[in-house]
Amino acid sequence: MLVIPVITIDGPSGVGKSTLCKAIGRLLKWNILNSGAIYRSLALICIEQKINVLQLERSIKHILIDFNLNFVYKNNKFIVFLDNRDISQIIRKQEVSELSSYIAEKPLIRNALLQKQRDFLKTPGLIADGRDMGTIIFPDAKVKIFLNASLEERTKRRKLQLKKQGFSVNFEKLFNQIKDRDERDYNRKISPLLPASDALIINSEHISFKQVLNNTLQYAQEKYLIIKDNNLYQGLGIGNVKQHHKT
Repeated sequence: MLVIPVITIDGPSGVGKSTLCKAIGRLLKWNILNSGAIYRSLALICIEQKINVLQLERSIKHILIDFNLNFVYKNNKFIVFLDNRDISQIIRKQEVSELSSYIAEKPLIRNALLQKQRDFLKTPGLIADGRDMGTIIFPDAKVKIFLNASLEERTKRRKLQLKKQGFSVNFEKLFNQIKDRDERDYNRKISPLLPASDALIINSEHISFKQVLNNTLQYAQEKYLIIKDNNLYQGLGIGNVKQHHKT
């Protein structure tokens, strides 16, 4: 039976999960699952079609029948398509993000999306980005990463990201929004945000992204022996990954 390799990357908001997933996907040419984009897409549907969360819970199975969501990596950009419509930017809006957090708390919706997320597991492999990828969605993954950083640092990163996208955000307001999101994620009854017992925990606050990427890839190499040619790294501008061989 073919076992498709999975790398799960979990952690709170603004810690760099998506950036790390895109870099690994580019290197390995694996599929990417951005679970946050799934919840954000549902939030966008609610906003545009004026559906409240209670209605969404009642009709989630029906909505998922026509829920055509695809992720494409093209021209160094990660694009989210909903019914062939590029929604990559609009789902980053704060109102969408806030609503998606409330949607993610609902057990009926999370259960309905369970198989939808697992369906992204296809050859040659998958990098899964979220908050419960290593604990609930892909508990058998050999490579589980949990990224973390302080609330203040994550707020700085998120503010800079929004600024690059043309949004003006007050730091204190954003800080409180992320803090509230953390509390909901860590304390929800179903699929709370926490590291898997066998996850590699990386604090990204005081090391560079290149170091985060290098540590992740070295760990993946130890578990899967998937990276055999260090020439693959030249285009990413990172150091060679130490080769480990099993005896």
